[in-house]
Amino acid sequence: MSAEAVGMHMPAVVTLDDVATMNAADANGHRYETSPEGVLSVMPPPDSEHAIIASRLFAWLIMAGWPAEQVLQAVGVRVPGRNGDGGRIPDLSVWRKPPGRGVWSAVADLVLAVEIVSPGSEAMDSVTKVREYASAGIPRYWVVDRDGAQTVTLHELTGDGRYAEHARMPLAWLLQTAPGDHLDR
Repeated sequence: MSAEAVGMHMPAVVTLDDVATMNAADANGHRYETSPEGVLSVMPPPDSEHAIIASRLFAWLIMAGWPAEQVLQAVGVRVPGRNGDGGRIPDLSVWRKPPGRGVWSAVADLVLAVEIVSPGSEAMDSVTKVREYASAGIPRYWVVDRDGAQTVTLHELTGDGRYAEHARMPLAWLLQTAPGDHLDR
């Protein structure tokens, strides 16, 4: 389908309901997200390396005692903004209590959002989402690069509503620590 054909069928304003419908209808596994400003993003389907990193982090958290219903992969998060809400889908999220049922969960009980960088998502994960997640008040945000060490950058929310880089380490090192060294319940 051409860009012109897609454009003719797009609504003038894309809502979170529209984005949820697009996610549900995509047979190829793409993820559709929108910023609070209404910018639509299309993320490629995760590959096997991406899935392995997410699984390793998930297992690490579960083995440390986090309940499975509080450690979720690819759950939608409603990101509030000045002009409306956006919807992001972190690769992994950790919650104080299980989020309510629905496509877009509020960030109130979100402890940690994790993004695993995919080819083409570097700026989105390392710049845009840093700003959006901090603005939404998410206490911690981790970015896992797909370099040789699978470097994890741990961001922590500061009193002025921005993230400060708390630590940077290879994923293998992180997995040798206790999640409680990095997260509050």
